[in-house]
Amino acid sequence: MSAAIFPPRGGPLAQAADWVIRHPRMFTFLMIAPIVLWLGIIYIGSLIALLMQSFFSIDEFSGVIRHEFTLATYAELLRPSNFDIILRTVVMAAAVTLASAVLAFPIAYFAARYATGKWKALFYIGVMLPLWSSYLVKVYAWKLVLAKEGILNWLFAQLHLTWLLDAVLAMPVVGGNSLSVSYLGTFIVFVYIWLPYMIIPVQASLERVPGALIEAAADLGAHPAQSFRMVLLPLALPGVVAGSIFTFSLTLGDYIIPQIIGSSRLFIGQAVYTQQGTAGNIPLAAAFTVVPIVIMGFYLWGARKMGAFDAL
Repeated sequence: MSAAIFPPRGGPLAQAADWVIRHPRMFTFLMIAPIVLWLGIIYIGSLIALLMQSFFSIDEFSGVIRHEFTLATYAELLRPSNFDIILRTVVMAAAVTLASAVLAFPIAYFAARYATGKWKALFYIGVMLPLWSSYLVKVYAWKLVLAKEGILNWLFAQLHLTWLLDAVLAMPVVGGNSLSVSYLGTFIVFVYIWLPYMIIPVQASLERVPGALIEAAADLGAHPAQSFRMVLLPLALPGVVAGSIFTFSLTLGDYIIPQIIGSSRLFIGQAVYTQQGTAGNIPLAAAFTVVPIVIMGFYLWGARKMGAFDAL
């Protein structure tokens, strides 16, 4: 028998390392163990602690948390003021997701079908470049753009369309004193911030659609609208749903944009921050936090059924 190129190393640590390398399953287990422990203790453990806090209540007289199992905190979520916060956040998240899909689809279609070489590289740079800048810088920049003295108001004035902007701001739900303190302004900034997260999955999904299918539909007499509705959209829908996971969940949990741009009416993220910070009502803050977790659980279940995970 020929001698090994590298003789066995001495010492218990060296022998243990050699043994681990010779057993691939143990090597794989030791590689993923730190990640599993991190997720299990830090992330999942925090969620469990959060869930437990939501089943406690707070004494309204003393402000002390009563560590007794109760559903009274969840019942508080059904109060009109708290339920309005949940409904407002879900409606905003749905509107942002729908608008992002409508804007992202033609951009992604052009990139998937017509952009090649340096143009496709330019497309990726254009989509990803906003993500490289600071989140807060972008939000505060939009605060200045949407302000009453901002460039957007100046542009409407130059186009003699100030009356149109005033009419929009006069609307009872979406309007306000200016775009920077209105739901419409919050909606615009949300769409701008999260749009790249919709474009990339849709573009990847459209690239998987064979061009021959579109040509075959045209050969069979389908109009462009019919080809889009019956061939292209169904095949690209998993990518749209995959992008909606990002836009919907990120809007659902964000509190910085509504805090900087928008009216005084709260979203879920702001309610969590207010309840655990200013009010000191940690059980109610935990109950508010559970709401987007449950919503996203059902959302991810439906997205998985539609094949969205295959488009990520």
